[in-house]
Amino acid sequence: MLVRLVIFLVINFGALAIGSYFTGPGVSSDWYVNMNKAPWTPPGWVFGAAWTTIMICFSIYLALLWDKVKDKNFLIGLYIFQVILNISWNPVFFKFQNVGLGIIVISSLALLVYYFIFHYWSKLKAKSLLMLPYAIWITIATSLNVYAWVMN
Repeated sequence: MLVRLVIFLVINFGALAIGSYFTGPGVSSDWYVNMNKAPWTPPGWVFGAAWTTIMICFSIYLALLWDKVKDKNFLIGLYIFQVILNISWNPVFFKFQNVGLGIIVISSLALLVYYFIFHYWSKLKAKSLLMLPYAIWITIATSLNVYAWVMN
């Protein structure tokens, strides 16, 4: 269990680092600074705290789930898809400034997070609540993305 947890932590935080790299100067860019942002947009430090919490909980969730799942290839496929969506939102939104495509990417990620929760609930029961930070945050992030698309 510990080895799997470490592996998931490394991959998840590595994905965050790659996504952050693709964000580049996006957060401080004129485009983003001057964008009409949702009134519920949290301060910048919240994003780092949220993603740290999410990736710790998600890594624990995955490490627990691993022994409970028979079809490991399906789980790996879902996980890889999650990593790709998670990383790809940053360049889509910040580098290419494509807010509409960003909505598609982040909405797909949200659906995938909810899929993890509901599909594997029978395997982990209440331990599936480890996915709650991810589900809440991705819902907020999706609403921020939609607001940016509508208001800009």
